[in-house]
Amino acid sequence: MLSDPGPAGAGGIFCSIVIPCYNEEENLRPLLSGFSAALKAPDIELILVDNGSTDGTADLLRAAAAEFPFLRAVSCEKNLGYGGGILAGLRAARGRCAGWTHGDMQYAPAEVLQAAESLRQFGAERIFMKGLRGNRTAADHLFTAGMALFSTLALGLPLRDINAQPTFFSRSLYEGWTAPPADFSLDLYAYADALRRGYRPIRRKVTLNRRRHGSSSWNRGLADRLRLAGRMAAAVLSIRGKLKGESGRQDA
Repeated sequence: MLSDPGPAGAGGIFCSIVIPCYNEEENLRPLLSGFSAALKAPDIELILVDNGSTDGTADLLRAAAAEFPFLRAVSCEKNLGYGGGILAGLRAARGRCAGWTHGDMQYAPAEVLQAAESLRQFGAERIFMKGLRGNRTAADHLFTAGMALFSTLALGLPLRDINAQPTFFSRSLYEGWTAPPADFSLDLYAYADALRRGYRPIRRKVTLNRRRHGSSSWNRGLADRLRLAGRMAAAVLSIRGKLKGESGRQDA
């Protein structure tokens, strides 16, 4: 179980948005400025996790904390992996709803905030919201659809565009996690677990923008995609085992 981050809605927080940051120094200023310009409600917090960065990310976050009142910074001494960074942020989350997105500016802060605001209409209903990406190449769509089909068949759950962002959900979802994966498969785990536990799935169309800095770690050609497909297949089988184990404990 994740460590207790306090009562739901602590400090009057409605939604906590977690963004893991690994060597995102060049993206942080436009990211924070974008959220600052678009944020209208005082009950949404942005949790930026310095996930063991080796550039100036940590220093920039410390300096920005005084400038942006909606910002909360979490520091990890070493890199905990993609999922590990997100989980560190969720442990600090105070919102009744929570979730995550990427810090590379491919998802505009204004769109992320619009998605978070749209959660208010569902009240206390148990929901799971995920983006649905546009502006993608045919090859990207084909690869994503293939992995979604494999995951659907393996897990017996209707899954699509698994790694799309942002991801938001009722707090009770992650409070029920006992051993969530700390790697790239956290997106799939959260999505599958929400469907397994009967959360209402909501998909929201988002624009996938070009990266401003850096490059993709997987979308650089056929070889990278094949390696990712192999890793994803192994992750699906691992998650199938995790979900079966958790279902058995809950049914006992």
